[in-house]
Amino acid sequence: MTYPVVGMVGGGQLARMTHEAGIPLGIRFRLLSDTPVESAAQVVGDVVVGDYRDLNTLREFARECDVITFDHEHVPGDHLRALLEDGIAVRPGPEALRFAQDKGEMRKRLHALGVPCPRHRLVADPADVSAFAAEGEGFPVVLKTVRGGYDGKGVWVVRSESEAADPFRAGVPVLAEEKVDFVRELAANVVRSPHGQAVAYPVVESVQVDGVCDTVIAPAPELPADRAVAAQELALRIAEELGVVGHLAVELFETRDGRVLVNELAMRPHNSGHWTQDGAYTSQFANHLRAVLDLPLGDPRPRARWTVMSNVLGGDYPDMYSAYLHCMARDPQLKIHMYGKDVKPGRKVGHVNTCGDDLADVRARARHAADYLRGTITE
Repeated sequence: MTYPVVGMVGGGQLARMTHEAGIPLGIRFRLLSDTPVESAAQVVGDVVVGDYRDLNTLREFARECDVITFDHEHVPGDHLRALLEDGIAVRPGPEALRFAQDKGEMRKRLHALGVPCPRHRLVADPADVSAFAAEGEGFPVVLKTVRGGYDGKGVWVVRSESEAADPFRAGVPVLAEEKVDFVRELAANVVRSPHGQAVAYPVVESVQVDGVCDTVIAPAPELPADRAVAAQELALRIAEELGVVGHLAVELFETRDGRVLVNELAMRPHNSGHWTQDGAYTSQFANHLRAVLDLPLGDPRPRARWTVMSNVLGGDYPDMYSAYLHCMARDPQLKIHMYGKDVKPGRKVGHVNTCGDDLADVRARARHAADYLRGTITE
């Protein structure tokens, strides 16, 4: 029996966890990694070390794959179109992926679809930022480079024209957005297959600290049922309209006046879906694989009343393995997922998942484990 070969471009933790999800199915996995020590390169058997920005490297890698997918959105669209011309399946395809690669294109397309978004437009220089601010309620405004930003990088909150110079130094277009007065951030995760089947996970609350995802609560507490369903339907509609194949994360703002606005899109497994590894019948990683292979999608429903994911960030305490003894003894139901990364302050090196019926208890267990692994607490 011949099993398909899934080629994943990018060697980070998303690739590592997607590979893990394919093992029970016998799916063969091939990885294009920047270095031989990346998170996924440590565990995948078939690793090609090379530059995804080089078309010849990408073509050579893809020739031995049945389908290509990604753990990041940075592969040039022209390269992906060349793979399609070579007869290689690319999922998501370049025409969908460009809306995750370019925030300006994303905003333009969502606006055309009537999707609720923050007020926005491309700006040319700091003076234009002032003009944009004056068109609304004034400063502060949010500036974003249209390409390359993640985990708070490439994003600035500016309070005057004099603060608006830095984003333009990158030499790429800059998008200005109103600074939304929001209650919290949410995420709607959906998965769509080539033949149009789609599933939606429960809408989650995503807690950010210094622009980095810290904690995800599934489902989002006290979110009215009609608002949750509307967010799921919105994410499913976006996936269909943009032609997404695979996992789509729609990051959202819940505003003080009861609206839900789209903040960002990610067309790959996403931090806001890590809870599904232990808290859902089918994880985001397993369903992403099913989708890119056009297999029937799995059940996205939660296994427990509450699941909380907390990221483990690097601190000044590099020996995280020694902390397992305490964490596992204190909470036998705790699930620890480490990425094989060197510990550096502020770097995502893993995450923990906890489940249960009491939200306060589930949150406390996740917080304690993440902090103990980091070395922030010692008891």
